[in-house]
Amino acid sequence: MARHIEIVEVGPRDGLQNEKRVLSVEDRVHFIGLLEAAGARRIEAVSFVNPARVPQMAGAEEIMARLPAPARGARRIGLVLNERGWERCVAAGCDEANVVVCASDGFGIRNQGAGTDAQIETLARIMDRSRTEGPPVSATVSVAFGCPFDGEVPEARLTAIVRDMAKTGVGEIALADTIGVADPWTVRRRVEAARAVAPDARLRLHFHDTRRTGLANAYAGVEAGVDVLDASCGGIGGCPFAPNATGNIATEDLVYMLSRAGHDTGLDLDALIAAAHWVGEALGKPAPSALSRAGPFPKPAAAGA
Repeated sequence: MARHIEIVEVGPRDGLQNEKRVLSVEDRVHFIGLLEAAGARRIEAVSFVNPARVPQMAGAEEIMARLPAPARGARRIGLVLNERGWERCVAAGCDEANVVVCASDGFGIRNQGAGTDAQIETLARIMDRSRTEGPPVSATVSVAFGCPFDGEVPEARLTAIVRDMAKTGVGEIALADTIGVADPWTVRRRVEAARAVAPDARLRLHFHDTRRTGLANAYAGVEAGVDVLDASCGGIGGCPFAPNATGNIATEDLVYMLSRAGHDTGLDLDALIAAAHWVGEALGKPAPSALSRAGPFPKPAAAGA
């Protein structure tokens, strides 16, 4: 049954954080503007991480200060890994904080300098603080389908993490395939398992297309009843701490697939393709998305035809 599918645009954060060319604050503000003009209403705009470790994400406060007031109902999201990141997110005036919890200790130590249990404790403290300060909080379980260091992540471990996260009161939990190892059948099973232990939390899915299963996984998630998906304009992206991980599923590719099925996203496909071309030029290479190369179908009728 056709329905509205919300797409959280992560290009300005997850999309840019692994690129060799570091875009200026001005270019990143312009990119966010292009995405909002295309209809994006939830955008992961900045990341409050150590710029020495991820220089592509430096200048988060400056970006937030330069952005015009958001349209009604729009949210600029800041990625948060710890309480210091939360404090920066609050001070910068983000509309939402997305807190990351790693599903494996191996990835957590390398990505955040802390194991999974410590990260859940951090999430709990941030949730306590969010009740009196700062914006709403969502949470993401990274490497929820597999870890580049610890290997397979058992479903039982994932559900235990999701259960503990739900106990903090966080309203939305994302399952992230950070290194692109998931398959559609596993996606369906893990969505059902997460829903069983966190029935009051809204589920979101985040897929990387490392092994070309990203859109199939998104389809499986939608069929399993998930209404919120992350995507990156142009299909750019990757994780600096996940070897060989490529970009997220491309926003325009996802919008095309969903629209062909009759689902509404509220996003302008032509404007997204134009934004993908712009960011590809800014990065000095073509965007990897299929739609930025092939265009939509059917093609618009030529003027005067």
